[in-house]
Amino acid sequence: MIELLEDERLDYLLAEELQIIQSPSVFAFSLDAVLLSHFTYLPIQKGQIVDLCSGNGVIPLLLSKRTKAEIMGVEIQERLYDMAKRSISFNQLDSKIKMIHGDLKEMPTLLGSNQFDLVTCNPPYFPSKSPDILNENEHFAIARHEIHCTLEDVVKSSSQLLKQGGKASFVHRPERLMDLFMYMRNYRLEPKRLRFVYPKEGKEANTILVEGIKDGRPGLKVHSPLFVYNQQNEYNEEVRAMLYGNEK
Repeated sequence: MIELLEDERLDYLLAEELQIIQSPSVFAFSLDAVLLSHFTYLPIQKGQIVDLCSGNGVIPLLLSKRTKAEIMGVEIQERLYDMAKRSISFNQLDSKIKMIHGDLKEMPTLLGSNQFDLVTCNPPYFPSKSPDILNENEHFAIARHEIHCTLEDVVKSSSQLLKQGGKASFVHRPERLMDLFMYMRNYRLEPKRLRFVYPKEGKEANTILVEGIKDGRPGLKVHSPLFVYNQQNEYNEEVRAMLYGNEK
């Protein structure tokens, strides 16, 4: 049995045959997390992975089906951390996924520098720190706006946590691409892979997926564009496979 609080519900991660606790008033993951989990490099047999800004633990859960590596999630909001912990336990993944309730800026000191093979992060997208934002919904504001961490904080901590040659994968918005590249190079993460995600053909890109290597050589590969919906407003084949698995 699993304990659900207030307006929480148990949703399916269909492609992974897992379930996850969500809440419309606290946190529910977006497609961005799914895209990042499929874009990122994964050490298959062994290694250490840390996911920053984990929310309800969706990325560690998604990654757990495709790697034998140890996975750690970091979340600053206690309620979201608790949701992640309960989802991990419900899926009987406590031996594989560990959650930490804390500030990502403190993780290099807490976990040690140069320890991880992969860092993933779906960070807050918006730089605004207006006090009015917190009046809307504290959980959403922290998840979406750079209140507790900036993009620079995310990249700096990611680099410090990574081994030399380790990889960091981020999902963000196209308007922050140059900021992201600047911070990555400032903190020894060489951008190596980039993919633009579009709602559908004929629309502007609204998401970017970026992977960098710590102390990597220059050389950026731009992948083919990903269109989420086709002209019939249905998920395209690649996105459907991410969400629902390869249907027979």
